[in-house]
Formats: sequence, C-alpha cells, structure tokens
Amino acid sequence: MRIDDYVAELDRALAGPHGPKRDLVVEARDSLTDTADALEAEGLDRAEAERAAVAEFGEIAEVAPGYQSELTAVAGRRLGFLLFISVPITTLMWSVMWRVYPGDADAWRHAPVWFVAVARLLDILQLCVGLYGGLALFALSRGARWIRRPRLVTRSLGVLVWAMLPVTGALGVVLTLGANGASRLDALPALLANMVTSAFWGMQIYGATRCLRVSRSRLVRR
Repeated sequence: MRIDDYVAELDRALAGPHGPKRDLVVEARDSLTDTADALEAEGLDRAEAERAAVAEFGEIAEVAPGYQSELTAVAGRRLGFLLFISVPITTLMWSVMWRVYPGDADAWRHAPVWFVAVARLLDILQLCVGLYGGLALFALSRGARWIRRPRLVTRSLGVLVWAMLPVTGALGVVLTLGANGASRLDALPALLANMVTSAFWGMQIYGATRCLRVSRSRLVRR
C-alpha cells in the first residue's frame, strides 16, 4: 500500500473533531514520508520505499485505536470546557437579568410558593452540570494518567447533556407558566439572553452528539 492510500484509509477510519483529526493524519503522513525518504536514500525506488514505510508503521487496525482514543479524549475535553464555561455564564446572566429587569413587581408577590424553590433547583442542576464538565475536563487532561477508561468519561458527558436537556427544559416551562406574569422581562434584554442561551444549548448538543458518536467507535480502546 502506498502512503496516499494508507493515509486516506486512516482518515476514513477515524472519527472526531475535524482539526485534531486532521493534525493526527498529517502527523502520520509526515512520519511515513520521512521514513520513505530515508529508505529511498538507501537505494529503494519510491514505490517500494513507501510500501516499506507503511509496513513499518503498522496496519490500520493496529494504529487507528490509539489515534481514535486521543480524538475521543479531545471531544470530551472540548465539551467539558464548554460546560464548565457556558453553564455558569448562562446561570449568572439570567440571575442578573432578573435583578436588573425584574418584570412586574406585583406579579412577583402573587407567584406560587413553589416558584422560588423550583428556580433554585434549576440553578443548582445547571451548576452541577458545569461542575461535572470541569471535573471531566481535568480527568481527560491533567488527570488522564489516573483514568483507566477515558472513553467512559467522554461518553458520560454526552449522556449528561442529553439527559439534562429535557429536565431543564421542563423546569423552565414550569417556571414560565407558573409565574403568574412575574417571569416577563423587557423584550430586548429577554431576546438577547435567549439568543445567548440558545447558542450555548446548540453548541452543547452538538458536542454531546459528537461525544456519543466517537465514544461508540469500535476503534476506541476500552
């Protein structure tokens, strides 16, 4: 097998974030090219030198699992960082919104007794998600030496996001419908806050989906 064919097959075998995946494939190509150049300098023709370099590098089935494990960890680190940053920002943003644009003060006095408790529960759940994202980020970076199955950490992040999405969505709906008008903010600030929240949710869902996909790959070392 020539270098171009080998690299193309390796690229098809791997799944993960585009940038890191491209870097790994380029690294593999460079290593193969350097080996082939050295063999060619020793007297082999180019085609034979490339085939020898590929044989020395290893079969795709042997090489790809290590690369795939790294891509899986990268996907987990990206989602962990996103959760660690975006969830507290979202929670803080809405807390500030309620203080600066409190809506109808009279409506707040007539809000159900459970309203504040549910609002606090939602905040706590969101902050726990952000904290777990930070812990996962640490586990997949500095703590990687102590983690025996980083694939499970990456997968747990994807599961957490998808599991919490309906929970936080349902609590948000309950708060909106049960606030007796107290949850009405000024139109422009509310629109901007919802746009930021939706953007973060979209990125989280995308990252969670990718984490579930790459951690399910048959190449990932258990």
